[in-house]
Amino acid sequence: MDNDFVVWFSKSFGLFYLIALSIIIVVYAYWPSNRKEFDEAARSILGDEDKPHRNQPWR
Repeated sequence: MDNDFVVWFSKSFGLFYLIALSIIIVVYAYWPSNRKEFDEAARSILGDEDKPHRNQPWR
């Protein structure tokens, strides 16, 4: 086993590892049963309590 083989193997394994990980993340994000959880997280950012206070001056 020489250096060229180790470099080739590590680059190939890393490429396939990142492709597989990306596919898993995309499948998880678009899985139908996760939709409710992601919708709630998106709405929680835009809650009613996140408005500027009109009675307090700018500091």
